[in-house]
Amino acid sequence: MLEQDEKYMKEALKQAKKAFRLGEVPIGCVVVRDADGSIIGRGYNRRNTDKSTLSHAEITAIKKAVRAEGDWRLEDCTIYVTLEPCPMCAGAIVQSRMKRCVFGADSEKSGCAGTILNLLHEDRFNHQVETERGILKDECTEILQTFFRNLRERLKNNEA
Repeated sequence: MLEQDEKYMKEALKQAKKAFRLGEVPIGCVVVRDADGSIIGRGYNRRNTDKSTLSHAEITAIKKAVRAEGDWRLEDCTIYVTLEPCPMCAGAIVQSRMKRCVFGADSEKSGCAGTILNLLHEDRFNHQVETERGILKDECTEILQTFFRNLRERLKNNEA
């Protein structure tokens, strides 16, 4: 399972790099149909580009996966995301009945897959999502740290 998880996390990292090139916080995501291993949804962060709070990587990937499946239920799918889902995205993952959520880096500021809250394992909901954390954590963390280091440097140079 680890080898498979790393394979798809690398695909999510490719999506994160697209966000990075746009100047967006580099978060990427893919949704995989477990039965045949095909990627049925891809997404990356586009909040600033789209000027929408809803343009998170997970929301985009879920929308594409739902279109591909022709159903809002993604019961036999796994979502791979480079950063732990926020409350909105964790809620969307639960609501789509996703089987598993695999993520790379923990989110100390908005993580809702175990860091701040655990919406994916909330017993009071009618669905819980299997979770695997820390897959390619170093690579997922590095792209975020590089982005914010570059951003701070640009801001510092503009203020001088």
